[in-house]
Amino acid sequence: MANKIKHTKEQLIALLRKETKGRMKLKLLALLHFHEGKSRYQIADYLKVSRASVNAWISAYLSSGLEGLQERKHTGRPPSLSKSQFQQVSNYIERSLIEPNNLIKAKQVQDYISTSFGVKYEISNIYKIIRKLSHSSKSPV
Repeated sequence: MANKIKHTKEQLIALLRKETKGRMKLKLLALLHFHEGKSRYQIADYLKVSRASVNAWISAYLSSGLEGLQERKHTGRPPSLSKSQFQQVSNYIERSLIEPNNLIKAKQVQDYISTSFGVKYEISNIYKIIRKLSHSSKSPV
C-alpha cells in the first residue's frame, strides 16, 4: 500500500513544512499518514475530514502525483443572463436614473428581469447584479 507513494516520508515532511496553503498541508498530511500505513478511515478520523475527501486526495496523488493534489479553478454556476441581457438591464437602470432624484429600487430591477427575460432572481442577487453593473452608488441598498 505505502509503496505506491512516489515520495519518501522525509520528502513528504519537507513538502509539508514548506507548504503555506492550509488545504494542501492537509492533503500532504493525509499522504504522510497513508505512507505510514494508516487506513483511509483512520486518516479521515485523525484529520477530521470525510473519508471521501481522503479517498479523492490519495487517488489523485497515486494517479497524477503532487500535481493531482493542486486546487482546480472553481468556475461556479454560469449566469442566467447573457452579456447582451446584462447590457439591457444596465440600459434600463440608466434610463430609470435620468430624472433627478429618481432612485431605482432593486424590486423594480427584479421585476424587469423577470418580465423581460423570464429569469427569477432572489433580491440579494439583484443587489449583486446592480453592484456588478456599477450602479450601486445610485440605488438604495
